[in-house]
Amino acid sequence: MVREMIISGLTMDPQTNTPIVVLKDPDSETSLPIWIGLLEATAIATELEKVEFSRPMTHDLIKNLMGHLGAKVEKVEVCDLRDNTFYAWIYLNVNGKETRIDARPSDALAIALRADARIYVDEKVIEKSGKLDSTPKVEVKDEEAKKWTDILENLSPEDFGKYKM
Repeated sequence: MVREMIISGLTMDPQTNTPIVVLKDPDSETSLPIWIGLLEATAIATELEKVEFSRPMTHDLIKNLMGHLGAKVEKVEVCDLRDNTFYAWIYLNVNGKETRIDARPSDALAIALRADARIYVDEKVIEKSGKLDSTPKVEVKDEEAKKWTDILENLSPEDFGKYKM
């Protein structure tokens, strides 16, 4: 059984300075934090903030390739959690046939945002992830973590204007 979720935000782990994407069930207080890479966090943040680049970034390229090949992203699913590693599927419809592709959750989420696809989490992942009564309350104590949190939370198109993409 799967549960539909939304991306409720991004934060930083103060101990490891690693970005965390937080998925939340809009109908309950259940949430799922997933630790991701900085580049993937940036890809998610820029899409959430609707930052547009003059050239396609990696996840935009993937979405464009799929579109040109006649594939439509139907949904993504965080499907498993093994040895502290999350797993995901990207479900595609290709010429009326559904197929799925193995992906890291961060990439699946970045593509789902660009494709306006729904996000699901398998109930077993929620169970395995432990106590998920509410969105994690991350208190930023480390100055470096605060710096990255501020950067991710305050991204704007102007910030990227000086970088040629």
